[in-house]
Parts: sequence; structure tokens; C-alpha cells
Amino acid sequence: MAPKQTPRGAAKTNTESEACPEGDAVQMEPRKRKRAAPAEKPQDQKKQKSGRSSGTTFSHWLMKSEPESRIENGVDVKFGIEDLKALPNQTSCWDGVRNYQARNFMRDMKVGQQAFFYHSNCKEPGIAGIIKIVKEAYVDHTQFDKKGLYYDPSSKPENPKWSMVDVKFERMTKRFIPLAELKKYHLQHKSNGGPLSNMAQFTRARLSVQPLTAEEFDFVLSLEDTDAI
Repeated sequence: MAPKQTPRGAAKTNTESEACPEGDAVQMEPRKRKRAAPAEKPQDQKKQKSGRSSGTTFSHWLMKSEPESRIENGVDVKFGIEDLKALPNQTSCWDGVRNYQARNFMRDMKVGQQAFFYHSNCKEPGIAGIIKIVKEAYVDHTQFDKKGLYYDPSSKPENPKWSMVDVKFERMTKRFIPLAELKKYHLQHKSNGGPLSNMAQFTRARLSVQPLTAEEFDFVLSLEDTDAI
């Protein structure tokens, strides 16, 4: 018996409409995106602040998803950058995030900001491409789907806990930038004060949505024009 797939809403045709509309339209296409990291305990998450340091404003992001098939409760949670590219208008909602800090970061996102699409929980994790925020945070309807993977019985329609954004494929990076390479630079930069010394991937690795400073984003992007170390 083939594994079930959770529903994905029809992708947006413009930035004014939702990529994952609520109601019957949600059943139109298969949804397969899954957050990369397990959720933390709610009582711990609520204590966490949105920014990595007080008063910090971020305009770049790293967003994780799983590019390889993995069955959870009969559902294939696979959703890599190629899956995003294959959707109408190459656009999708980024739903299913159930971590308060990751949710808060999504609520900070603005239209036009860029994020790295990071492949996680796979043979070779790392950065595969660049996506763009095309719709700011709105209610994640999957929290109310009793048959879905992301149902949260404690969340109520009149006071929803969880949000999502819409993202659009922008381009692949010129080469895949693996986690192992990023880690080498992180360790170097911890010693010499380089731009990746405090990168969230190595200080808050479990978060599936992470902020990047402009310096971090620019440095990582520059790696696509260099040979891997």
C-alpha cells in the first residue's frame, strides 16, 4: 500500500493570494514538506526570544526541509528544493513549524527577503539554493487538521498558535554547499572572529528556521564561487 500524503494547498499565482488556502482547496495537491527538527518542549520554547541577541533585526534566513523520502505515520514528509521548483509558480507555503522560536522568526520575515533552502536529515545536508519570502506570516491551517501530522489540539481558531509564510524558488546555488564545509569555516571563524563564528546552524542547530546576519549570508553565498575545502 502506497504511503499517504498530507495535503498541500495549490501554489500561489501571485503574491496577493495564499499558497496554502484553507478549506476544500487544501486538498488539491499533495503536501510533503516536513520541518527538519523535532519540536522543543513548549514551556522551554516560550522563554526564548525571537532574535539571537537583544534588539537584533534580521533580513536573511536559513530554512530547512527534507529532500529524501521518510515515512511518518504513513505520510512521506519529503520536500526538497526540486519539489518546490516543480510547483505552480515555484511557490509554496512553509507550514508545519511547531517550535516557538522558529515560528517567531517566520513572523519577523518580510516580503522580498532571501533565505537559503537547506536540505536536512539526509545523506549530505547543506545549502541547495535560494528562496524568497513572497507572503508574510499568516495562520498555519494545518494546526487545525485533526488527521494531519501537524495537528495541535491546544491551538484554537480564535487564538491560533502557529504561523507560516509563502516562499518562492529563486535559484539553485552554483554548487551545493555542504554542512561539513560550513562547519570547517565555523570552527576557523570561532578562532579568528570570522563571519560564521556565531552562525545559528552551530549554536541553535535544532531550529528548522534560523536567522542569518547580512555578513553571514554574504559569506556563505560567496562560497558558491570557490572550491570546496
